[in-house]
Amino acid sequence: MNQKTYVGIYNDEQGGMTHIAKVIRDAWVFDLIPETETCEGWLPAQIQVLYEKVYAAWEPYAHLPSRLPPELQAKFMRINEEAIARGRSKGWDPELGDDD
Repeated sequence: MNQKTYVGIYNDEQGGMTHIAKVIRDAWVFDLIPETETCEGWLPAQIQVLYEKVYAAWEPYAHLPSRLPPELQAKFMRINEEAIARGRSKGWDPELGDDD
C-alpha cells in the first residue's frame, strides 16, 4: 500500500495557505517542530499527530492568538505575516469564492 505524502508547506496549494500549512505554522509557534521543518514527505498519520499536539498547545489559550503571552503572540504574528506575504506572492487570494 502506497500512502500519499504531504508536499511540504512551501509546495502546498495557495502558497502554503491551507489547513495543513496552518497546523505546521502553529507547530512552529509552539516549538513543536523547528521552523526549518516543512513536513515534506510526511505521512497523513504524522500530520494527524502534529495536529493533535498543536490542538493541545492551543487549549490553555482558548485557541485565541490574543490570549498568547507576548513572546508567543509576537512569534505567531511574525510567522503568519510571512506566510501571508508568501501566499500572496504565489497567487493566494484571501477573499472567499462562490464555492468556499
